[in-house]
Amino acid sequence: QVQFVESGGGLVQPGGSLRLSCTASGVTLADYAIGWFRQAPGKEREGVGCIASAENKTYYPDSVTGRFTISRDNAKNTVYLQMNNLKPEDTAVYYCAATGFYCSSRSLFDWGKGTLVTVSS
Repeated sequence: QVQFVESGGGLVQPGGSLRLSCTASGVTLADYAIGWFRQAPGKEREGVGCIASAENKTYYPDSVTGRFTISRDNAKNTVYLQMNNLKPEDTAVYYCAATGFYCSSRSLFDWGKGTLVTVSS
């Protein structure tokens, strides 16, 4: 059974940083494009970045470009989301997902529980 687990969330002040981790059991993350998504209360889930399965090329929406960075540690079967210069509007539950060979908005497997990021002074 494939299970994704996100961790690293918490309360941070505006301008602060957090690093989220994405691990999974039953699947090798290096074989897939891995997307990071977030869902704020009352809003739709949105993508905040993706790392492709080939060449580890990364993609980000304008809202986080220059602030968020995705990376992989294949030895640890882990994908990271480094978030810098956090803003209150970044407050959300963050999820990771394998989207296939290419980056997309669809998860191949069940979503994990996510990790809550709260940006507030």
